[in-house]
Amino acid sequence: MNTGSVRNFLTGLQESIVAALEDLEGAPFRRDTWQRAEATGGLDGGGGDSRIIEEGSLFERGVVGFSHVLGARLPPSASAARAELAGRGFEAMGVSLVLHPRNPYVPTVHLNVRFFVATKTGEAPVFWFGGGMDLTPYYGFAEDCAHFHRSCKAALDSFGPEHHPRFKRWCDEYFFLRHRNEPRGIGGIFFDDLNAPGFDASFAMAQSVGEHFLSAYVPILQRRRHLPYGERERDFQAYRRGRYVEFNLVYDRGTLFGLQSGGRTESILMSLPPLVKWRYDWRPEAGSAEERLYTEFLPPRDWA
Repeated sequence: MNTGSVRNFLTGLQESIVAALEDLEGAPFRRDTWQRAEATGGLDGGGGDSRIIEEGSLFERGVVGFSHVLGARLPPSASAARAELAGRGFEAMGVSLVLHPRNPYVPTVHLNVRFFVATKTGEAPVFWFGGGMDLTPYYGFAEDCAHFHRSCKAALDSFGPEHHPRFKRWCDEYFFLRHRNEPRGIGGIFFDDLNAPGFDASFAMAQSVGEHFLSAYVPILQRRRHLPYGERERDFQAYRRGRYVEFNLVYDRGTLFGLQSGGRTESILMSLPPLVKWRYDWRPEAGSAEERLYTEFLPPRDWA
């Protein structure tokens, strides 16, 4: 198991994605490096590299963050599904990306690729990979949904036909707001605790997911970025962004892990959208494009 190779891949993935996004935006991302405070006699540490753009012509907010942290005790959010690992030390690294475009016809997108190692003196380390990508449109286009899901499938096909159906279903179930009985978006793929194929195969799968991100998202962005919009579309975008905030603050394992492990709060919450609205018991107009998002696009289906 070579953790250095994982770090090199993740930092390279961050660089390549940021370079592509800067080219699309026509402006640079701000770079903010940070160090985690050593809180337990040197057993906790690490840091990260946050890349962010705000108030761009294309991206109202875009963030691509890399973090690599170490700790003396695995946080509850990371051991909830594997109680036997509770109390172990840990090393965690990952790239997390969220893009909130300005144009409501361009969907919000999320990507995450992460790696954990849980350690205990006298025992072999336990590792796993996690991650995935998912799409959150405000106005639905069937060709965009199909393209995104086919790209997700292409990222997994070479590893066996069983992975995409499983990881798609996992994504549909994970990115679901139970308190509203409502999906966050149209899904994609999601996986966690991946180690059964062994380190090399698990790492290769995580790499493939990260490397398919740009081909999954950029064509959609290019198709929709110049569509005209008005206040109605912006208002609905802000309303639906509220669902994104609710999910991240209530359910997201990455957010919980970052806060519980003493990560840098600004970098953990930088993925939240800059402008959001909530309304009391609002319903879309019957037959409208806004209603179609709920009836035709949010319900899980086999887009690929």
